[in-house]
Amino acid sequence: MPEIPCGFNLTRHQREVAGRTYLEYWLVTDAGPVKLTTSAQRPVYFVRQQDQILVTELLSNERFEYEFKVLDLVNFAQEPIAAMYFQRSSAAYKAKKRLQQAHILCFEDDIRLSERFLMERFVYGSAAFTGIAQHTEGYQSYHQAQLKPADYVPRFKVLSLDIECSEQGELYSIGLAANDYQLVLMIGKQSKDIAPDWLSWVADEKGLLLGLLEAVKDYDPDIFVGWNVVNFDFRLLIKRAQAHNVVLTLGRGAEPIKWRDARGEVNQGFVSMPGRLVIDGIDALKTATYHFDSFSLESVAQALLGKGKLSDDVDNRMAAINHDFKHNKIKLAEYNLQDCALVLEIFTHTRLLDFLTLRSQLTGLELDRAGGSVAAFINLYLPKLHRAGYVSPNRPDDGGLASPGGDVMNYRPGLYRQVLVLDFKSLYPSIIRTFKIDPLGLIEGLKTPNEAIPGYKGGMFSRDKHFLPDIITSLWQQRDEAKLNKDAARSQAIKILMNSFYGVLGSGGCPFYDTRLASSITMRGPDIMQTTAKWITAAGYQVIYGDTDSTFVWLEGEINDEQAQAI
Repeated sequence: MPEIPCGFNLTRHQREVAGRTYLEYWLVTDAGPVKLTTSAQRPVYFVRQQDQILVTELLSNERFEYEFKVLDLVNFAQEPIAAMYFQRSSAAYKAKKRLQQAHILCFEDDIRLSERFLMERFVYGSAAFTGIAQHTEGYQSYHQAQLKPADYVPRFKVLSLDIECSEQGELYSIGLAANDYQLVLMIGKQSKDIAPDWLSWVADEKGLLLGLLEAVKDYDPDIFVGWNVVNFDFRLLIKRAQAHNVVLTLGRGAEPIKWRDARGEVNQGFVSMPGRLVIDGIDALKTATYHFDSFSLESVAQALLGKGKLSDDVDNRMAAINHDFKHNKIKLAEYNLQDCALVLEIFTHTRLLDFLTLRSQLTGLELDRAGGSVAAFINLYLPKLHRAGYVSPNRPDDGGLASPGGDVMNYRPGLYRQVLVLDFKSLYPSIIRTFKIDPLGLIEGLKTPNEAIPGYKGGMFSRDKHFLPDIITSLWQQRDEAKLNKDAARSQAIKILMNSFYGVLGSGGCPFYDTRLASSITMRGPDIMQTTAKWITAAGYQVIYGDTDSTFVWLEGEINDEQAQAI
């Protein structure tokens, strides 16, 4: 039996063709890029069965193709649920707006079809696939594709991109670099000086943009990386391309790049292109919980690599760039290329792509997704919830209420020698695991309170019907294994994911938000810390300070380091 091919999901899109909705996934595989197109899929969300007559009346005058299907599911209020299936995403969206105007509750109406398709199949990051194969220039495509989970480790072709321009945004040059490739496209003519072989001259801005398209087509990267590369470099490239009527077909299959403004943010947005990703170094470092006084490329490079940009005039780089473009283009090209190289070195030094890949394999989040704790939780939790007979609740309309925070004990000011600092290992995840804190567990626990584990704020948690404690246990075991194997990237990805679960449950942006969930974690913590302090005091030692998950114990008397370690 032939081996089923596997790959790693780079991008996901949906298209409407002839009144039907199809999903497209671009994968990185050992055999090169692969485009998967599914059979027609039906967008879906859920309503209460009791609303069927009203739904039918509201939509009867609309030309919507939909199916109202009774399901063996309930919501958290134990009301029977039905599905609303549509042929087109645009019709599903319009119908949803019509129902919401009539105050009819819709559940799970904000989950993109391309993500629902993957999560319901437990496909996170990597996938095995089958379908009708067809070779296309530059890639392999599969129609009527089927996907299932797989354990596949991708090897990405990464291209670092950086532009130089004037204060007004007029392009001077574009630098591109990879481990096996480097190129600077520069507006100008060949000078008398001997130019390096990686420097290519173009006549004007339009030539610069067309040269970029040709270079990307030749190198065929999976991922672009850079520094503020989305909201500066690509945003400006798109703007200049529009000015010159150039279509930036930077996606695979000659697909154009698209820009989408971020809600409520000035000069902030997102870029997408089928088959390729853009990952910003600043966002990636923040997602991996790195902290710096400044996230400028110069500052981060100095902190991590011990070196920075190629520039004599650190305080006025813009003036130096303008000067070099007029009088020393080769120097500007070297500066441009060095910025590309620094970004590559930072990604290599921090193993950022390893971290993001592991995060995707754990949660199904896209590699370029900054943050995404709520989305990660939904990806992991929702398919299990459906199989338990429930649909997700909705996000709170008021944004949610704050939950009590961690406690700080009374402290004893002073200067001390030999202080033991005892830190709980992942206190909040431990509480979730031990006391069965879980959205489904809360609903089931309230149904049989006499058999449940008491929480706080009226919370009661089922001892055997839950998912999150088991998810935590599995992640905990994986992290212990990663630490044993000295796999820092995997360990960090798992740690961040585990620690995000409390924040998710206490966030009004999460559909599973409930004050009884978050409070049963944060209010349990101080009780544990106070009990810990009492036990230590009863053993004859003094607790001089304690916070959310740490206890500081003073060892009085003439205690040396060896004795302190023994205690």
